[in-house]
Amino acid sequence: MNAAPADQIRLLDVQALDVRLQQLAHRRRTLPEHAEIESLTKDLTQLRDLLVAAQTEESDCAREQTKAEQDVDQVRRRSARDQQRLDSGAVTSPKDLENLQHEIASLAKRQGDLEDVVLEVMERRESAQERVTELTGRVESVQSKIDDATGRRNAAFEEIDGEVASVTKERGVVAGAVPGDLLKLYDKLREQQGGIGAAKLYQRTCQGCRQELAITELSEIRSAAPDTVIRCENCRRILVRTAESGL
Repeated sequence: MNAAPADQIRLLDVQALDVRLQQLAHRRRTLPEHAEIESLTKDLTQLRDLLVAAQTEESDCAREQTKAEQDVDQVRRRSARDQQRLDSGAVTSPKDLENLQHEIASLAKRQGDLEDVVLEVMERRESAQERVTELTGRVESVQSKIDDATGRRNAAFEEIDGEVASVTKERGVVAGAVPGDLLKLYDKLREQQGGIGAAKLYQRTCQGCRQELAITELSEIRSAAPDTVIRCENCRRILVRTAESGL
């Protein structure tokens, strides 16, 4: 393949722009905010699970407390009715009086036991409420950190994407001035060779694979016409000759 030396040098400009696009894509993929957001999101998920558990416990305690308080009220009302019967003098039978007094005493004990249950449940509920408050604060704090990191990431995206658009536009202009067959070969090699399709021959060394060329290869290059498209024997990339090639 033949191409004017100026077109071959222009290919190095295309390569430089492609390298810049690769660097920008790598930078976009490896922004530190990605790892930060991922780590914080894991923390947030765990905290939300703990918060749901604490809220569930508080809700269960609330129902348990309501039930226990209802039981206390029921016993208290029954005890009050029995005491009213006792005080009214309506019960005159000694046996009935004894039974009524025994029931009042039993209800009093039952009421005391239930009130202890209410207090125990209230303590557990208060502990659960404190846990909910604590976890809610931690969730809000981590969410705030995620929002901050997301904002920084999006700002970096905007900056990178703006530069990508600018470089892509410039690449289109420069590549448009390269002969089609040469550009096609370059694009094919760039895809095969990890993004580098053309490299400068600098001081007898291919800048694509960093290998110094053999004497026989250098001799062939010296004798080749200026418009001959040279390929590196080692990496097969397009080798572009310049004044610094050391030939």
